[in-house]
Amino acid sequence: MTRKLYVLPLYALAAASLAAALSGCAPLVVGAAAVGTGMMVTDRRSSGAQVDDESIQFRASSRLGEQFGDKVHINVTSYNRQVLLTGEAPNEQMKQQAEQTVTRIDNVRSVVNDIAVMAPTSLPQRSGDVFITGKVRASLVDAQDLQANAFKVVTERGNVYLMGRVTTREAERATNIARQISGVQRVVRIFEVSSPEELRSAGVDLPAEPAARANLAPPPVTNLAPAAPASHPPSAEAGPPVSASEPGAGGAVATPVR
Repeated sequence: MTRKLYVLPLYALAAASLAAALSGCAPLVVGAAAVGTGMMVTDRRSSGAQVDDESIQFRASSRLGEQFGDKVHINVTSYNRQVLLTGEAPNEQMKQQAEQTVTRIDNVRSVVNDIAVMAPTSLPQRSGDVFITGKVRASLVDAQDLQANAFKVVTERGNVYLMGRVTTREAERATNIARQISGVQRVVRIFEVSSPEELRSAGVDLPAEPAARANLAPPPVTNLAPAAPASHPPSAEAGPPVSASEPGAGGAVATPVR
């Protein structure tokens, strides 16, 4: 199976996690609550991967909490054993230490470290991020040609992160939906891109594709270095414009919202 990893400019977290984040009582938030039985049945990850993701999130947040206390605000989100770190740390050293801690957790196959070196965000900012996440998720649910539960959505300082195991068409469609949401600063994609045939052979019931439309120019993108498995975060070095559907376009890609 051929997979491509993209990073491009979530639905609501667990109620307890949201309450902790918004109240400021807990700087560390476990991203993505445990899904219900119905969602697990239609989830594109294996049941083992889903269990591992929940375990990774819990253990990562616990260890980071023990390591840093309230010195940092870090969100941990795992999809198919790939971990996304977002939030804020006071310095580069703590940012890298957080990644190293998560990398050593069992079953973590790679880490995308997008922690910002800055002061923690305020309560109003986090409330706004929760609102944006809800709007993105609602828009994905409204899209008849997408399966909303195929995506994980995380929002940090107006930056929307999309994770999932999807086709190229689904990746582009979800990206364009998120880009249209008010308040979104950029969309960051961390997808495992597979062909429709690969997903169907894995038992995924794909939604019907929409009727063919006129070709539109792809959104502007900026290449970043691929996230190496369990290693270092993508660099910010710019590259030539690409689209997610182009061969060889794997790696981290950032799409700014205009």
